[in-house]
Parts: sequence; structure tokens; C-alpha cells
Amino acid sequence: MPITSRVFRPRWSAKELSRAILGLMLLSGTVASAQTTEGFKPLFNGKDLTGWDGDSRFWRVEDGEIVGQTTKEVPTEHNTFLIYRGDRKGGDGGSEAHGKTFGDFELHAKFKLTNHNSGIQYRSRELPEHVMTGYQADIAEGKPSPYTGMLYEERARGIIAKRGQKVTIDESGKKTVEQFGDDKEMGNAIDMSQWHDYTIIAKGNHLTQIIDGKTTMELIDNEPGKSAKDGLLGLQIHAGQPMRVEFKDIEIKELKDDSK
Repeated sequence: MPITSRVFRPRWSAKELSRAILGLMLLSGTVASAQTTEGFKPLFNGKDLTGWDGDSRFWRVEDGEIVGQTTKEVPTEHNTFLIYRGDRKGGDGGSEAHGKTFGDFELHAKFKLTNHNSGIQYRSRELPEHVMTGYQADIAEGKPSPYTGMLYEERARGIIAKRGQKVTIDESGKKTVEQFGDDKEMGNAIDMSQWHDYTIIAKGNHLTQIIDGKTTMELIDNEPGKSAKDGLLGLQIHAGQPMRVEFKDIEIKELKDDSK
């Protein structure tokens, strides 16, 4: 009898097969995070604080989230930070401190706050005892939240740009303010009991902060000796009343500096 050839037809389409392979990779840990956006690098592995450095009394990983917490029994005497080191070791501030610095970048992070005040530190410097100075994307409780989304400069110029403002600082330090959004409306949209997306874009002297897809602040900083072109990243616990802050899905994409 003649042999009849058969054509093999797979049961799964190429798209279904691709999804199955990706699922196996995620289960095996081959892919760092299902949340990582294309072109971005995860800064938190969801398991422990590898690459980060802070006071262990206040910082831990819980249910795949970075948790910063103080209590009445264990308060902090000053604002304290969890500093991103990358693969570099840290010292005790000043010239002995080491960490991965970022210049031009886009950073994504999810946050949730229970009580008090926190923030994301960027293009910053380290001082002794896990203290930082520099730009901070602020996070604070309240209905409406009074400060979340504004730009504060820790241990330096203080409030630089309030929510809904585009601020230009000239070479003499003089501010020009353009109001592009309603501060109260933006604050009412932020429910601190829920997760929110924080995006920070730093390129040259232009900084932009975005929450849940809506720009909350822009800064063009031309002040010599005070504007920062690069620096460290960190997460804040504020001194004062007991608090708890949570972060997850932290990722970054370094951007090309077109001015060079």
C-alpha cells in the first residue's frame, strides 16, 4: 500500500504558544517581574532588599512590597531613607558613601501610605545615618492630600513646586510660576488607602512628576550650585507620628542626554 504523507497542524496558535512559554518563564523566575515595562529595569526583586540599604528597624519586605514603618515603640529621631545601592556597597554618608547614581531617567513606582508623610528621593546626596538631601517627589496623607505630587527639596530649598505648578528657577534663584492645574482637585483624586502610580522624569534641568497619568508638577532648574544633574535614589520615612508606607513595581529607564 502506498504511504500517505500527513501535514502536521499544531493545536496551539503561535500567540497561544508564546503566552504559554512566557507563563513558564515567570513561574521559573526567568523573567524578573510581570510588571516591568519594556525598556525598563526593575530596581526591586519583590523578595528582599537586595540592592537597597536602610535602617533594618524600619524597612522590610512583606508580601512582595517594600514596607517602611515606625511605631510608638520604635520611632525614628530624624527622616530616614532606604537608599538604592545597586551592586555598590554603602558607607556612612559623605565621601564614604557609594551607590548607583542616575542622571537622566524615567522612574515608575507604585505607592500606598498609611498615616503621615513619605516621598521618593532622586538626584540626591547621602548624609550620615541614612539621611538624604535633594529632590523629593512628595507623598503625604490627608483629604485632599496636601503635598502628594509636589516637589520638595530635602534639607535644602524646601518646597520648590507645588502641585499644579510649572516652576522655572533662573540663574539668580528667582522663581517664575505658571499654574496649569487645580491643586485641590488633584489632591481629591488621591486616595491614600489605594495604590497609585508615581512617574518621575528627569532630563537635563527639566523635572516632571506624574501620578496616575496626570502631571502634578514641572520644574526647570537653572540655579547654579543647587540644581542637580544626577544623584542617588531613595525612599523616605518621615520623623514624627507612627506611619507605614508601601512601595512596589519600582523600575527605571535611563535616558540619553541630548545636550552632550
